[in-house]
Parts: sequence; structure tokens; C-alpha cells
Amino acid sequence: MIYYEDEKLTVRSMEEPDARVFTDEFTAQGWHPEVDGYLARLKDQAEGKCVALTAEFEGHPAGYVYVYLRPDEDGPFRGKDWPVIVDFNVLKKYQRRGIGSRLMDAAERIAGRYADTVCLGVGLCDSYGAAQRMYVRRGYIPDGSGVWYRGKQCVQYETVCTVDDDLILFLSKKLR
Repeated sequence: MIYYEDEKLTVRSMEEPDARVFTDEFTAQGWHPEVDGYLARLKDQAEGKCVALTAEFEGHPAGYVYVYLRPDEDGPFRGKDWPVIVDFNVLKKYQRRGIGSRLMDAAERIAGRYADTVCLGVGLCDSYGAAQRMYVRRGYIPDGSGVWYRGKQCVQYETVCTVDDDLILFLSKKLR
């Protein structure tokens, strides 16, 4: 399915060949993705749990995002039936071209079909700085539950030894 299209960019449903492209491209960036992770998300899409989106720039997969429609993960939004935007990524060589904004536009439109609020978690490492700024510009606000680590809420004066992708802040946005 096509969610957005112009002369250079298409946002469409993710397809199985995208899994290998993203695995190879993110590996070339120095990350360590596993193709099985992408295939698991595609399985979730086939089961109706999420919508998996790929942004294609000039015919090349450039980024992706997932919208989980009725998430069952632990966290501050559990039981609220708000869609969750998960694992938003744009390859470095395609950043700063509006691709991430178009992916988020499509993700928010999809989420808006299911609820008036959408939520997400963002990492606190500096590598998430661009995403943090983008989310704030798009109107996302912290939910007030503080920082979470590996699915558990951190409490005041608790020591969190590892600052990694699992140290996150949850944000939400009213869609209507």
C-alpha cells in the first residue's frame, strides 16, 4: 500500500526484501542489526498487529517505522489503547531530506485511525538527538513518568549503569 508519494519519495508498506536492504545498509553504518528483527516486524504486520512502513527515496529503501495498533508492552501507556510508533530510522546518507517527516506524517495518520493520541519512546543517548528534536517540533511531550530502562520505570536516586538504547523517555501527542 502507498501512504505518500511524490517525484522522489514513496512511503509504502514494508516488504520482505526491505529486511535485507536495511540489515546491509545499517551494518555498513556500523550498527549490528539482525535480519530476523525486520522479519519479526513483517510477521507482526501480517498478523495485523502493526503497520510497517518503508520510505523509498529515488527507488532505494531509505528509512522505516512501525506503528503498533494495540500494543501490549509494559510501560506508561499500557492499557490505554493508544498506538505506539516504534523503531523509527532513516539511513544516515538519506537524512535531512524530509524523509523522516514524511514517515512520521504517515505513521501519525495511521495512528489517528485508531485513537486520538499516539505515543512513542525515545532514547536518551546523544545518537537520538535528531529524533528528540524532531519529536518536540512535531508536538510530542513527555508523559511525566520519567525515565525508563529495559521496560522498568527508574526511581529517584536509582543508579542506571548503562546508557544504551534501552534508556528511554516516553512521549505522547494528541492527534485531534
